[in-house]
Amino acid sequence: MNHIARQFAILLNEGLNPLGVSPAQFPILLTLWEQDGLSQNELVEIADLKQATIANTLARMERDGLIVRIPHPTDARIRLIKLTNHAKDLQEKATVIAQNINQTALSVLTDDEQEVFIRMMNKVVAQQKLMIKNKAG
Repeated sequence: MNHIARQFAILLNEGLNPLGVSPAQFPILLTLWEQDGLSQNELVEIADLKQATIANTLARMERDGLIVRIPHPTDARIRLIKLTNHAKDLQEKATVIAQNINQTALSVLTDDEQEVFIRMMNKVVAQQKLMIKNKAG
């Protein structure tokens, strides 16, 4: 699984680099494209990321003009993360790049094999999440 993840990251980096987006930024963008204006804690939970890594990634994204942080309307301690127009404009191109990588990688499998593979990967991911939750709790 590590090998698949590394290869995907390499291909994703090659595809997203011309857009000025890194593989580390992509899950954050995906989450915000679905639900803009989240807090950092909400992003960590929804995107399934680590608090330690997300802070640095968000700082780079803000520096690169992909996000802005605005005050929460009712809680001064919280800043909401909003996409810039530039980041919104990248959604279609970036998602097509990622989808093409997945489709090309899976094209060596039949439709039935793809379905089984994805179902099995989802089971492994669910088990890993449970393992992490059990360690934390």
